[in-house]
Amino acid sequence: MQNIQTYLTMGGLILLSLTSLRFNSAILETSTADIENKVYLTAFSLADDLIEEIKTKSFDENTKNFPVTNTSSLTAVNLMGPEYGETYTNYDDIDDFNNYTNLIDAPHAEGYNIACTVQYVNKDDQDVINSVPTFYKKVTVTVTSPYMRTPITLSFIFTLK
Repeated sequence: MQNIQTYLTMGGLILLSLTSLRFNSAILETSTADIENKVYLTAFSLADDLIEEIKTKSFDENTKNFPVTNTSSLTAVNLMGPEYGETYTNYDDIDDFNNYTNLIDAPHAEGYNIACTVQYVNKDDQDVINSVPTFYKKVTVTVTSPYMRTPITLSFIFTLK
């Protein structure tokens, strides 16, 4: 009789341990998912903030003061990026952000790396990159973090026409 009680007690303890283990695992998964969601949401916000900032800039260095009707007047592909001596705080046109990178720390996760590229694209198919200036610039912002499995990438097409 005592053996049966011992076995029932041990069985109950094993059942309680398994239930407790499963419960702790579920709580840990929920916490991990919450943190991961915060990291991805922050990465998305950082990418969106940069695109919104770029929207406030001129289309091209050569369109700041007057309109341009010929694409040959626009900045050449190999010259895209900040002009000599220009720093992030005084970027004044879209292509200044070409090859821009920045490392940002947030309260819940550090090490967000923001990278931006600017490319001329085809009028009819914005996935086709042009090697000569067009009236369409594609800005692509990618945010990575050691806490993210996959990067966040946002693109926006700017047009002069």
